[in-house]
Amino acid sequence: MPMRLAAVVLLCLPAFADAQVVWTGGRALGLFKALPRTEVPDIGPGRAAIKVIEVSPDEMMEIGRRIWKNECGGTVEGLTSWNDGETFASLGIGHFIWYPAGQEGPFEESFPKLVGHLQRNGAALPDWLTPGSDCPWPTRQAFLKDLSSPRMKELRKLLADTVPLQARFIIDRLEASLPRILETLPAEERPEVSARFYRVANASMGPYALADYVNFKGEGINLNERYHGQGWGLLQVLQGMKDGPALEEYSASAARALERRVANSPPERNEKRWLPGWLARVKTYRPA
Repeated sequence: MPMRLAAVVLLCLPAFADAQVVWTGGRALGLFKALPRTEVPDIGPGRAAIKVIEVSPDEMMEIGRRIWKNECGGTVEGLTSWNDGETFASLGIGHFIWYPAGQEGPFEESFPKLVGHLQRNGAALPDWLTPGSDCPWPTRQAFLKDLSSPRMKELRKLLADTVPLQARFIIDRLEASLPRILETLPAEERPEVSARFYRVANASMGPYALADYVNFKGEGINLNERYHGQGWGLLQVLQGMKDGPALEEYSASAARALERRVANSPPERNEKRWLPGWLARVKTYRPA
């Protein structure tokens, strides 16, 4: 009998609008009890189910701190960003992608889904923001010019006030990722990929390593997220793991996937400038 998909809960401390670094630690259990809960993803009959992944309140707090630090430097200012060379804004603790109207790219747009998640869970959205909204800034230059505008401050406040919900959104994605990944594979390949997922998940801070990478580089099943036919998401990392300690192998495989992505990337994107930071990030998946 398949095991029921269990919620893996992640928690971050609430942000404050004028704070530089909002992580202070402590009070984990009380905040954990107050975290809004969402429905477990429906994976349907006959589909692969995720087993229970146990995460303590203290581990949840650490996962949230690390993801926020990885994406935003732990700062409120980092919640609204637009990286040089990109054609989209990167928003929230997970730097969720938001494209302007008429702009499409190879990377999955995740910010509108987050907005829908916030709305469903009672967050008060600005009048100009809906789950169907396009990014109102057409270019990075326009975005940076508007950093101190009332609209940008309103967006930053929303993101600072909804950190726990954003964390929940990231973990919901992790919960649903393995069934989607397995469905793309031939039946004979599924057991090995699933076993590697749980090798990582069962390690200390393994849920952080999985959740952070899924948020960082996706599941690896979107065919638009390919260079020369090769992906760089969680699927490719799991497939590239070798025998050995789970987190060391996972980190090493992630580094190889990212190096391959950069080698295959269009020269005009100059992705090699990001590789040192990416490699430093996946090193955090290794035990201290």
